[in-house]
Amino acid sequence: MDSIFVADRCDSLREGGFTNFFVSILIVLGIMLSYVTQHYRIISRGSSEGISPYFVLLGVTSANAQFGNILTLPQSRADVACCKVVSPFECTAGLLGIAQIGTQWICFAIILVLYLVFFRRDEADLLDDEYERDPDQPSWRTAVTVAAICLIHGLFVVIISAAFALGAPQYLGAWANFLGIMAAALAAIQYVPQIWTTYHLKKAGSLSILMMCIQTPGGFLFAASLAARLGWGGWSSWGVYVLTAIMQGILLIMAISYEWPSQEERNQSTPPPQRPPYNRRTTPRVLPSPGPYSAHLQAYAETQEEIERALDRESVQGVGENQPLLAPGGLGSSGVR
Repeated sequence: MDSIFVADRCDSLREGGFTNFFVSILIVLGIMLSYVTQHYRIISRGSSEGISPYFVLLGVTSANAQFGNILTLPQSRADVACCKVVSPFECTAGLLGIAQIGTQWICFAIILVLYLVFFRRDEADLLDDEYERDPDQPSWRTAVTVAAICLIHGLFVVIISAAFALGAPQYLGAWANFLGIMAAALAAIQYVPQIWTTYHLKKAGSLSILMMCIQTPGGFLFAASLAARLGWGGWSSWGVYVLTAIMQGILLIMAISYEWPSQEERNQSTPPPQRPPYNRRTTPRVLPSPGPYSAHLQAYAETQEEIERALDRESVQGVGENQPLLAPGGLGSSGVR
């Protein structure tokens, strides 16, 4: 690496102020907080339903490429070399860009693990005819295949990067740009399968809306922070976050529209109130005025069963009859009691 280039980077680290340092710390904490909400969402629901396996695949592989890119960029390698001659604070401030992307890589890898742990195998391991009725349901084999590809891709990035660093360091810059282009391409289509899954399900499922609310504006802030540190020469690092923030904003709008329907839809989905069924033993009988039997219950009934029978007889006869055939006082009595 050119010693003049390293010296310029060291001078740049010495000129860094507290503002950029605390903004970078804030970004690291924001990344952790946003992904913790997604982790909690999956764990609290006990399911990864609603998350596309291809979204996880593209996200992890993009994070692998992006982490390899930031580690192999000439600017990052110069910042690491400057830690030998600058103060610990200046060294920490210079390496926060690597810490930001490394934190994001770890957090997305945790999403992959949670996706496998909380994958509902009892719902995925269906019969063949059930697979035909619901072809969009991901299978356990698909989930395991996604995990295997992510692992192989991560090992590939590590092995090739180490080989260039040890055997051909002059090609590390080109390799870093290749990884950056790969990360940008994967991130550009990362949210396409998730947008389709959310559109198909018409709900967010285990996808955290709070995470997207934090990451959508945070993605633009993160890209600006990296651009300020790496300049236009690091476009392959910060450009991917601009694309990711745009796609994530589209997904956020869709998820909110599905999870918070309009007032008219809520009214239509609310069933009309139903009258509770009548139970002659538990429902109190309400009469507008005493009837022929209810006005003289003591003359017709003594037990609860007889009272119920008399009241039922009165309700059947209706209001047209003002006096029972056998009034209290004897046969033929016409007195109104």
